[in-house]
Amino acid sequence: MMASVIAPSPPVPPDDYQDHLGKARQYLRDVILGVNDGLVSTFLLVAGVVGAGLDSTQVLLTAIAGALAGMISMGAGEYLATKSQEEVFAAEMALEAQHLGEHRDHERDELRHMFGDMGLVGDDLETVVHIIDGSDETMLGVMAGLEFGIVDTEKRNPYTAGLASAGLFFAGAFPSVAPFFIFDDTKTALLVAGLFTGLGLVIVGATKTLMTKKSPVLSALENLSIGVVGGALSFLVGQFFESFVG
Repeated sequence: MMASVIAPSPPVPPDDYQDHLGKARQYLRDVILGVNDGLVSTFLLVAGVVGAGLDSTQVLLTAIAGALAGMISMGAGEYLATKSQEEVFAAEMALEAQHLGEHRDHERDELRHMFGDMGLVGDDLETVVHIIDGSDETMLGVMAGLEFGIVDTEKRNPYTAGLASAGLFFAGAFPSVAPFFIFDDTKTALLVAGLFTGLGLVIVGATKTLMTKKSPVLSALENLSIGVVGGALSFLVGQFFESFVG
């Protein structure tokens, strides 16, 4: 009777060990894209219609419609994109399992080639390939990571991705919408919206460096410059429309 194999316990890291981001890492894109898109696109929208001479009620309606449309679009788009990606991965893994059953020698050669590219040669290479080839589950898992870049801990939940993108877009849009509830003068409201949007872009740019390990100052300035340039261009386009078309 064979003894059951017990998997080793997870290693305990040293006290000064800097841990990775973990499961939050794969949603960083949703956080940055959702907030930034809400901040930038909504501010550009209100800057354009203020430049075109719309009154505060019209600007407010436009801003609310833009925020809701962007929130729904971002959420639905991210959900469908993530779901489609997961379905593609599932189909690829099903085909890979079929290949392991029908073309084992070829899959073994592929594994040998990939590990060879990593620097394994000779007996070491053959030993590693032999060990992995001894288990279908191990073989499939290794091939998933090396051939397709599929790692279970990096998979994204479509619902989480969609809700995160939608909610964060709306949160990013709020600074550009709120001032038009308060101020009747559109230029004043736009100035306040610009200040709050700029502050939001600086905060997002600096905060993301906690994860990317880059310079917070440079990241904040990069993010802010996008909003400033885009807002100025949008306002000028609105003024051009008012002057030559309106």
